[in-house]
Amino acid sequence: MTGLAHADVTSETQLTSILTILEDMKAENVVEIDLRGKTAIGDYMIVCSGRSSRQVISIADKLVEDLKADQGVLPKVEGKDSGDWVLIDTGDVIVHVFRPEVREFYQIEKMWMPVAPSRTIGH
Repeated sequence: MTGLAHADVTSETQLTSILTILEDMKAENVVEIDLRGKTAIGDYMIVCSGRSSRQVISIADKLVEDLKADQGVLPKVEGKDSGDWVLIDTGDVIVHVFRPEVREFYQIEKMWMPVAPSRTIGH
């Protein structure tokens, strides 16, 4: 990937790069959520899992390293010390990397995924 000037980096460019990194790092159960028009916190959210605390931290480190090197993006990172749940926020794309048990407990993607219309039964 070539280095891009920060002004050229769009949320779609970041999203594509992040998804590629997650695939390369063998992240599991990657879910992409389009937030455009739903909230001002970002354009996209990605939720994924690592098999262990070590892999969760490795995925987070690689994301931060590559985004900085390739796009000049300096994301904010929270939770890296525990390796249970790491949040990487680029401003446009928010990435949650979980250990599977922690992801199952919080079920964060369910808060943002489109909801199927519920059926009402009338008389």
